[in-house]
Amino acid sequence: MNSINDKLNKIESIITKDSFSSNKGLGNDIPYYIFDYNPKYELKVRNQVKYLKEKINDKDGYGFKIDEFNLYYIIIDILKKKKYLDKVFDLEEKKGREKTQDAINKLLKISSEDSNLIINYIKENISQNSIVFITGVGQSYPIIRSHDILNNLHHHIDDIPVVMFFPGKYSGYELILFGTIEDNNYYRAFPLID
Repeated sequence: MNSINDKLNKIESIITKDSFSSNKGLGNDIPYYIFDYNPKYELKVRNQVKYLKEKINDKDGYGFKIDEFNLYYIIIDILKKKKYLDKVFDLEEKKGREKTQDAINKLLKISSEDSNLIINYIKENISQNSIVFITGVGQSYPIIRSHDILNNLHHHIDDIPVVMFFPGKYSGYELILFGTIEDNNYYRAFPLID
């Protein structure tokens, strides 16, 4: 088992290979990868993502850019733009967390393959020649489940690599958020680092 520092240090060498951005790196034709980690290392992972973005996005020699999409911040941004954020706070106070989650899910159209506002947000903000990093999975739980994002995103983005940073375990077929919450879904994604 690799230490978290070893795993984090391998990301750069993997994503900067020409074969990675051309979707030939791990022998699969679907450019979806999961970087799983123990949730206690969340801050280390955030710092590494920030470091990689700064290093790669500031240099022209790499030939690609990292576009990071933090699911939590996307939710907040959409709620603000729709002038729904204050209503969410009021709803939670009056009706509780579960009703609030349901209302947010309906507003975001989470279960829709074509009109999911988070998927559309990501699609509309991807740079040309980029690698997508999806972060904020733990921050956005339980409003968004990672399987909803992965299952819908691959219908719209299939030509650039997508790396989901996942605070939990990925067995190669099942995501277990925080190492305890199973969602029993199969994913067509590969571990970024074995």
